Amino acid sequence: MGGNGGLGTMKDYHLTSDGLYAYRYPRASVTADSVLFAQKDGQTYVLLIQRGNEPYKGCWAFPGGFLNMDETVAHCAERELEEETGIVLTGMQLVGIYSDVERDPRGRVVTAAYTAMTTMPEAVASDDAAAAKWWPLNALPKLAFDHEVILADATKVLGVS
Repeated sequence: MGGNGGLGTMKDYHLTSDGLYAYRYPRASVTADSVLFAQKDGQTYVLLIQRGNEPYKGCWAFPGGFLNMDETVAHCAERELEEETGIVLTGMQLVGIYSDVERDPRGRVVTAAYTAMTTMPEAVASDDAAAAKWWPLNALPKLAFDHEVILADATKVLGVS
């Protein structure tokens, strides 16, 4: 049957005049987020960025963003982390895939969240982040999107509290 729902020879896509494919069915966007933890003086911290753009402009979230067509989601998480905070980190662990239909007001967006414990490197806001800050895990601001759910899962993956 293929991907056309049993419609015989009808194609799900066509080639546009500029050489791109246009699909009959909507496609989701993909993002990646980085959840970094650090320990200092017996306390656990998590890295957040303050969003510089809508949606949730001014709210706090994990560093992250949209997948480029030439990268893996793991590389996307690493790239966005560096672009938004200046922190270079590779080899983060996958927390999970988040696909709630209403998770992003811009449309259908699926995210892959990654996590790591690090040494609390200095974070400098850049790109579309208005600020970057290490927050005590027990004193966080309200988080944008579904990042509270992602945070709860990341703490379980790394066993932090």
